[in-house]
Amino acid sequence: MTNIILCRHGETVWHAENRYAGISDIDLTHRGHDQAAQLADWARTAGLSAIYASTLSRAQTTAAASATTTGLSVRVDERLRELDFGEGEGLTTAEMEQQFPKALTHFRADPATHHLPGGEDPFKAADRFVTCLHDIARQHPDGRVLVVAHTTAIRLALCQMIGIPLREYRRVFPAIRNCSLTELSFKDDYVSVLEFNTPVTASLVPAGRPQN
Repeated sequence: MTNIILCRHGETVWHAENRYAGISDIDLTHRGHDQAAQLADWARTAGLSAIYASTLSRAQTTAAASATTTGLSVRVDERLRELDFGEGEGLTTAEMEQQFPKALTHFRADPATHHLPGGEDPFKAADRFVTCLHDIARQHPDGRVLVVAHTTAIRLALCQMIGIPLREYRRVFPAIRNCSLTELSFKDDYVSVLEFNTPVTASLVPAGRPQN
């Protein structure tokens, strides 16, 4: 059995305006670096066997802090990258309303079948992400692995692995916190969800100690 902890990267410079980042390579904010440092504090005693990240710098920068505290290297896999949002890259929802309102209406109704214009097929994105996770699990039997990736890719993968229609990914999983922890257990072809979207700061509180 392998446990994989999925973690969204730290906050980025597009977070405040809620711009669709996708495959755009953007930097972390100061807060994002602080979140990565908190993740690294957790990783120090988490008993990790390996750390993986996507090809995008916001994921690699987040993962690098944990690599420093654990002595592990960051393994990069392009299958862990975010969904390509096509013409939506770098835009806010309000800007999409102006540029392609009809396509946005279809996207809101079924974001899997009607992805944003010019964007990646979410079904294919879920396949490549889930395949990567299973490959990681096979490479680290009985291990505990941190995977730093992206919100939409994680939500799509979760839906596929636990049998939720992909069209529901935005409704069932409306948000994934920056540097939160979602832990999965992989045994043969079965996947179990042990923890979902837990703030990393909550995991730093010793057992039995109440939070303020």
